[in-house]
Amino acid sequence: MWSDPDDVEGGTWSVSPRGAGWLFGSAVASEFNHINSLSLIARAHQLVQEGYKYMFPPENNLVTVWSAPNYCYRCGNVASVMCVGENTLVDPEESFKIFSAVPNQTRIPPDKSGTSQYFL
Repeated sequence: MWSDPDDVEGGTWSVSPRGAGWLFGSAVASEFNHINSLSLIARAHQLVQEGYKYMFPPENNLVTVWSAPNYCYRCGNVASVMCVGENTLVDPEESFKIFSAVPNQTRIPPDKSGTSQYFL
């Protein structure tokens, strides 16, 4: 889902202030979950300072997970990994592993010479 969740008035759709895409609200998330027999939308691709963020209380039927600590070496955010299981919606403390970036003095920048073999 490339659109972003937000507290949109009426819970429906709104144009994104980024100039591309849309913002969607709680009604859209609830309808998507109902149509697809889901209880939770887990998504990424949106910076969350605290590593993960549930949206649309009291249902909390959407979570954004961000796994790049200190994004772009300047955002100061933590990151998380979501552990999916029976208690995913019950106990966030058990559902997410939070981690920080390594200190700048111990970070090893990637080699900038050439293309990685991974992408060939």
